[in-house]
Amino acid sequence: MKVFQKGRYSKYIRPISIVIDLILIAAVSFFVFKTQVSNILFYILYQFTGWGLIAFSIKFYDIYRFTTPLEIVSKIFRQAILFLLVAISFFPFSKQALFSESDIAIFIFLIVLLVTSFKFSLFFYLKEYRILTGSNYRTAVIIGYTPEAIRLKDFFETRKNYGYRFLGFFSDKKVNQAITGKLSTLKPFVIDNLVDEIYCSLNEVSNSYLKDLIDFADENNKTIKFIPDTKEIFSKNLKIDYYEFFPVLSLKKTMLNEPAIKLLKRSFDVFFAVFVIVFLLSWLYPLLAILIKLESKGPVFFKQGRPGIDENEFVCYKFRSMKMNMTTEKEASKNDPRVTAIGRFMRKTSIDELPQFYNVLLGDMSVVGPRPHLWSQNKEYGNRVKKYMIRHCVKPGITGLAQVSGFRGEITMERDMINRIKFDVFYIENWSLFLDFKIISQTIINIFKGDKKAY
Repeated sequence: MKVFQKGRYSKYIRPISIVIDLILIAAVSFFVFKTQVSNILFYILYQFTGWGLIAFSIKFYDIYRFTTPLEIVSKIFRQAILFLLVAISFFPFSKQALFSESDIAIFIFLIVLLVTSFKFSLFFYLKEYRILTGSNYRTAVIIGYTPEAIRLKDFFETRKNYGYRFLGFFSDKKVNQAITGKLSTLKPFVIDNLVDEIYCSLNEVSNSYLKDLIDFADENNKTIKFIPDTKEIFSKNLKIDYYEFFPVLSLKKTMLNEPAIKLLKRSFDVFFAVFVIVFLLSWLYPLLAILIKLESKGPVFFKQGRPGIDENEFVCYKFRSMKMNMTTEKEASKNDPRVTAIGRFMRKTSIDELPQFYNVLLGDMSVVGPRPHLWSQNKEYGNRVKKYMIRHCVKPGITGLAQVSGFRGEITMERDMINRIKFDVFYIENWSLFLDFKIISQTIINIFKGDKKAY
């Protein structure tokens, strides 16, 4: 059984923090340099770029509920020193800017003061907020009943400001009143109680169980962390976090979860979508609208609810390629009688998908990502195909790695879906901007070359 749990407001904290920092930089720059720099807007844009690149390289915004104040101070210090160098580097190359040591000193002092004040205010406010309201907490269970596991449970219960609620121990090696259940009862308990994080004492489980547990966590969007031990963990990179002095190992998430990567991918999506809409759809849409209307009655656009990121529904747009019918949840098949003549051409060339660039602008989709399936396919394969639900941890795409690798179109057997999911998961776990460009290029080639599964 697979369940995809919806997120909290935590996902908004980093974007808000980034925006406020950039606003502070712009305000202080305008206040300090408005008379020294003739093109102040260009200088501010230059600072935004430098700040963003530095923040990405030193993980400036990777601050979690278990991050210590000393770590935050260290991040601010490194960010400030590197940003100071960026701010100074502008002046030797600009003839319209006057360099002043005092102005630079005032500028960096104000930036550090304001950013530090905001960051610590937010950090301590969230800790107090968790204590007073009990909101934004994470539920946790622990596999194993070792001294280290008990210490971790005590930490959760005594440090309420970290925002964890401990729900129980699971173990096959210990039997006492402290044990909530055996390992065989863990999965249904995690799903039924909407558990967020699973902490695993490695000397309690076999390698095969551990591998199965990792797959379960991936499929159900649960975070799994490990209490350090000497056993080897399979094929995935680990990072170490400290809950004060308690070390915890975590599986690294896909790069697509990183705020800077999200911003980069979103910026590319918006630029590419605007380009297609302005230079292609602006003249192609009226022509196709006339042809669609002439051949059959009905709207120009076909609108359908599809599962998107976090399995939230969005309205997916396409040029209508079929006659009006009541079987929209049934995917198209070869020689489908519902498809019109102009629709057959549009589907063969993928032109019917072009309105989804409006979905990209709206933020529902990305240019590249796992294709959004029908809800009926989610219900049919979500519980049958391993790692199926992982595709919902990122935005769906107009094109994807599975589509350019020959796994598009009609699903005639379960193996077709399994292969499609394998490519979707590979894309999510191995994303790069180069891979996006490669997929886009191959999509364009396939449009002109033709795809036998495009019908």
